[in-house]
Amino acid sequence: MQPVRLLILGTGGMAKNHAENFAAIPGVTVVAGIDTRAEQLAAFKAAHSIPHGFPSVQEAVAWGEFDAVTNVTPDAAHYATTLPFLAAGKHVLCEKPLATNAAHAEEMAAAAAKAGVVNMVNLTYRNVPALQKAAQMVREGAIGQIRHFEASYLQSWLTQPAWGHWDKESQWLWRLSTKHGSKGVLGDVGIHILDFATFIAGMDATQISCLLQTFDKAPGGQIGEYVLDANDSATMQVRLSNGALGTVAATRFATGHLNDLRLRLYGLTGGLEVRYEKGISALRACLGDDIKDGTWHDVDCPDVPTVYQRFIAAIRKEGPAEPDFARGAALQVLLDKAEASAGEGGKLLTV
Repeated sequence: MQPVRLLILGTGGMAKNHAENFAAIPGVTVVAGIDTRAEQLAAFKAAHSIPHGFPSVQEAVAWGEFDAVTNVTPDAAHYATTLPFLAAGKHVLCEKPLATNAAHAEEMAAAAAKAGVVNMVNLTYRNVPALQKAAQMVREGAIGQIRHFEASYLQSWLTQPAWGHWDKESQWLWRLSTKHGSKGVLGDVGIHILDFATFIAGMDATQISCLLQTFDKAPGGQIGEYVLDANDSATMQVRLSNGALGTVAATRFATGHLNDLRLRLYGLTGGLEVRYEKGISALRACLGDDIKDGTWHDVDCPDVPTVYQRFIAAIRKEGPAEPDFARGAALQVLLDKAEASAGEGGKLLTV
């Protein structure tokens, strides 16, 4: 088994998941962490028994005694912090979105291809069994040519404190402020639902229109240093490469839904419904003679490897590096087009 020495860039909330999941993979050793905040870095190293720590990317690259990097920094830092590792020939897993604009994302994808290293984006819902099974069924022609779809990503953390108090905790407040690097719900979870829909459908989007809305959430639209100007809700209309039409929605105001994704795909010979609710995925299908009376049945969905396992497997040449930076860049183009459409009142734009 090929050993893999891993470095974790950023020690915020998500970094804990990365440290624990990678450490659980045989042959993987988390050898270092990077954070500009000395106290937080020291605490993270102690919590996960990590021997080395660095205050900057440059110092870590100069040290060089690692094979791969997982980038768990805030969105706006992905571009500047990832490129030096690619130049140094290190494999990189980057949190989504790959960058905050298409130009940077495409530059990162090109740099990764030139370096010839494993490069992946952590689109976490690729780990959902129902998503992978639905995509397989579509590829196998189970529902025929797709003609229509409906997709939504529903969160409610702006209406209840199940995940914490959004108006008091920085981990939520920064997601509501463009000055703190947020692209709002469109960039934060819109990327997931757009990937969810187009990956399962097996087609790219060719046109998109989008409306965005930011709601008043505090007096003067500000809490402390956080100006609450990032979008809270997004609705989109999307045309796929075969002409199929669909609607895509994302919001943080879906009261009653903590973190739920839904997709309905309708083809000429069948339909699929994918649900991910309360951490559990489910798939239903209406196929064959059942389409005559609209009878739907549950579909068994086998477990799939996590992104952490797939990243290490790709390094060991035991599996594909998917989704890669090229996919992350393509999604960023779609997000940029959606944002531009919203700026023009929902104008239909070619992707």
